Order: sequence, then C-alpha cells, then structure tokens
Amino acid sequence: MDLISKFQSTLNTTNKFEGVRPGWTVRVNQRIKEGEKTRVQAFEGMVIAQKHGGEAGGTITIRKVTDGIGVEKVFPVHLPSIESIKVVRKTKVRRAKLYYLRDKTTKEIRKKLRTEVPKVITAVSKKKKAAKEVTE
Repeated sequence: MDLISKFQSTLNTTNKFEGVRPGWTVRVNQRIKEGEKTRVQAFEGMVIAQKHGGEAGGTITIRKVTDGIGVEKVFPVHLPSIESIKVVRKTKVRRAKLYYLRDKTTKEIRKKLRTEVPKVITAVSKKKKAAKEVTE
C-alpha cells in the first residue's frame, strides 16, 4: 500500500473547504502558534485555484492584494490548524483556474467578476408600464 492511500484511509477529518468554488471570496481563520501562545489569524481573499479535490493532497489557493502587493497562500484542505471558513462573496466565473487575475489590477478584477448586471430601464419600458396601469 503506497503512502498516499494509507494516509487517506487514516484520514478522519473532513474537507473544510467543501463546496467552495473558484471566484468566491473567503475568510480563512487559522490557528498560529508563536512560542507559548496561540492566536487566530484571518486571511481573506479570492479562491483562484482548487487542486486534487478532497483527497489527501488536495489544496486550495487564495489570493489577496494588500497595499498593491499580491499575496497568495496555499491551504491544504485537511489542515488541522484551520478553525473556520466563511464565504464573504460569491461570484460566477467561467474558468476553474483564475491565474490570469495575477496580471490584473484590482479595478480590472472587479469589472471582470461582476456578478449582477444592472437592470436598465428605458423610456419604452416606462411607457409600457404606464399603459398597463391605465388599462387596469
């Protein structure tokens, strides 16, 4: 029996990133140990890649931009130090790997990943609505 399948059989923790999709903005709370003390550190960013699903070697890559500098962090899905994951925003994307976002500015990313299209009300639709109200 190879090591990966042995590890998977003994793996009793659940996939903490279950249901998280690329394009979503998530906040990951992770326990950090510094000397004798432990604290919880939050990392909030967009999921740009998910690799190997929920298996033992599965990872999820999260990217955020701080002061104009992009920071990416790769979390194993079965990492025991992860306390919680909260979905902040859901956006619909058309790719599984969003590596192209590395070259874009924050403003371009917001344009690219806009989820809701604003409804445009034209003068014609206002006239139709007024005509319906008059007939009723």
